[in-house]
Formats: sequence, C-alpha cells, structure tokens
Amino acid sequence: QVQLVESGGGLVQPGGSLRLSCAASGSIFSITAMGWYRQAPGKQRELVATITSGGSTNYADSVKGRFTISRDNAKNTVYLQMNSLKPEDTAVYYCNAGLLVSGIPLRFGEYWGKGTLVTVSS
Repeated sequence: QVQLVESGGGLVQPGGSLRLSCAASGSIFSITAMGWYRQAPGKQRELVATITSGGSTNYADSVKGRFTISRDNAKNTVYLQMNSLKPEDTAVYYCNAGLLVSGIPLRFGEYWGKGTLVTVSS
C-alpha cells in the first residue's frame, strides 16, 4: 500500500505565507512526478504545481512568482512554499504522486493525499 500524507495547512492572513508538506510512504520503488492540486468550494480541482524526479517544475499561471514547489527524493517528500497568499488561494490542497509500486512486476500508479485546508482571510 502507498500513502500520501499532507501537512501544513491552516489559517493565514492575506499577504502571509504557509509551507505545505506531503510525505509518501509504503511499497514505493520510485516516484516520477509529484504535485499539488487544489479545490476551492464550488469549483473543480485544479493544478497548482508539479515537479519531476529531475527537478523540472510547472506552475499554474495564478501562482507563478508566489509559490515554489520542491522535493526531497531521499525522503519521498514534496513541499509547496506559498508566499503573498490571497483570499482566492483558499482551498483544500491535495498532494499527487505518480510512482512505481514495488513488486514483481513493477506497477505504475497515481496516488492522492486526503488534502489539507488552506484558508486565507483577515
């Protein structure tokens, strides 16, 4: 089994910062891409940022210049540093990972965390 566990959400004032973490654990052979998505009330889930095992990153236009995604491959952990937060960043943030599950044969799977709530409000 594979689990993704997010942490770091909470309430922050506009202009503030938060750092989200997501740790993957279980029968993991290797992780390819990891990323963060978010879902605001009444809206569809959307991409925030992704990062490959080699460190290539991709960001939604709405967060470019404010959010930074990074990962620690040794710890199977991905981070999202969020600065200059805006009320429209309020959402549940979900961690996502594409990975190879250990076993014979290796099996590719996509996994999601349960989400962590970020609320930006004064």
